[in-house]
Amino acid sequence: MSYDAILFDLDGTLTDSGPGILNAAEYTFRKFGMAVPDRQALRVFVGPPLEMTFRKFGIPENRIPEAIRDFREYYTPKGVLENTPYPGIGDLLARLRQRGKKLYVATSKVEDMAHVVLNRFDLMKYFDGVTGSTPDGSRVTKVDVINVMLQEIHAKSPVLVGDTIFDVEGAAAAGIPCIGVSWGYGNREQMLSAGAVCAADTMDELFSVLTTEDKR
Repeated sequence: MSYDAILFDLDGTLTDSGPGILNAAEYTFRKFGMAVPDRQALRVFVGPPLEMTFRKFGIPENRIPEAIRDFREYYTPKGVLENTPYPGIGDLLARLRQRGKKLYVATSKVEDMAHVVLNRFDLMKYFDGVTGSTPDGSRVTKVDVINVMLQEIHAKSPVLVGDTIFDVEGAAAAGIPCIGVSWGYGNREQMLSAGAVCAADTMDELFSVLTTEDKR
């Protein structure tokens, strides 16, 4: 079986969005008058929904919406631009398109922000569709995003490519496989333990996995 639709996570998979996200998290903790965790600890902000991560850091439930607003107060005008594509990602996407693959983005980032990033780095031209989260909270989790995308594209053998265990778990909940990449913000062994098909270490390795029959 070969994959007829490839869904890509955005943050940590297509682009290194960490600096802007971590800076926005630091900004939020300062506004809250809280001690700012070190940068290594803040790496968990890259990928999962903000409400989930703020909850882990002890933000009271009734103040999580405020924390998200503060985060976006920094991220929307500035943090989204503190971002760079991973080396070779444009070439990978072009090669996949040349093979006739249908490419999509399924991200927990707010959909409008995803478009900003993809257009800024001239990556939008490779994708047939983009689905992200919604500011009103009606679509937040990875499985929410994936399910909306799958309903739109009607693929027979889709796969998600992502960099964290949240991608693997979201894909599993949506009933599709996930291929991990090791250059992002997740943990390679965690992804494999959670059921990732494999964890690609290079763009060439990922291309090979995505263009050959599934050996599972």
